[in-house]
Amino acid sequence: MTGDRNVRTPQPPTPARIATSYPRLLGVDGRDLHVTDLDAVDGTPIIDFVSVFQEMLPRGPVTQPSWPTEMLQDYWRDAGER
Repeated sequence: MTGDRNVRTPQPPTPARIATSYPRLLGVDGRDLHVTDLDAVDGTPIIDFVSVFQEMLPRGPVTQPSWPTEMLQDYWRDAGER
């Protein structure tokens, strides 16, 4: 998960630890969605799914300091390669 109030602990997630993640959909099997790159503990409840549309992203260029790019350079690599 990414976003504010994200904490990695062995404790189960609580509503105070709601965050955002951007997984890739691999397939649908009935009511089961198969995803990869979901940064969550197995069994974590999913509260909501929201589609991302280009038109709803920020307008114009988004700027940030260099450290997030450096820290997350391998974030989207397959988990088995990290």
